Amino acid sequence: MPPSPFQAAIVDLDGTMVDTLGDFVAVLRMTLSELGLPVVDRSFVEHTVGKGSEHLIRTTLAHVGGDAGLYDAAWTAYQRHYLALNGQHADVYPGVVEGLERLRDAGLRLACLTNKPLAFAQPLLASKGLDGFFEVVFGGDSFARKKPDPLPLLETCRALGTRPAQTLMVGDSSNDAQAARAAGCPVVLVTYGYNHGEPIRAVPALAHVERLDQLPLSGVLSG
Repeated sequence: MPPSPFQAAIVDLDGTMVDTLGDFVAVLRMTLSELGLPVVDRSFVEHTVGKGSEHLIRTTLAHVGGDAGLYDAAWTAYQRHYLALNGQHADVYPGVVEGLERLRDAGLRLACLTNKPLAFAQPLLASKGLDGFFEVVFGGDSFARKKPDPLPLLETCRALGTRPAQTLMVGDSSNDAQAARAAGCPVVLVTYGYNHGEPIRAVPALAHVERLDQLPLSGVLSG
């Protein structure tokens, strides 16, 4: 394999490595039912995930007509149900293991950076056999701000000891692209994830790939 221009890669989790939509749907339904509120459908969840669990819960409560004052109870129930069901309705996307192996074989240092709480992210990676690929894993509660703010990417680069310009961000949404652009990291986007109901190919990136093992690492990157 030709030398890569990158020193490291930061890889998103939900919608990039693992299809966790089924987990979100099941946990939200259990949480809402516990609170005596109407449940939400899969389409709503798909368009809402990606900005952190707090945002998901607040948006869901507003959508079903729940009082904002129910947030604390909803968050407590959500955490309990998520920890119990984590990964049971989730599957690793085709090409992910091969793609991570390709990144590793190219000599890149790997980090996982997600807006998912760290207490959910680490067990999920372990249960899907992906945890061994990453030197560090950071969640949405690891730093003061979440993606699309650049802070998590800059702090992850700092932890890896790499320059943002030589650290590839791999994600599935405009959140990942905006954070990468602001941090000075090149970004590649997968086409199969969750992008708030918007077409991902409309989001500027070095490349849009249909599988993680199609990442272009050795030469010219094109959108």
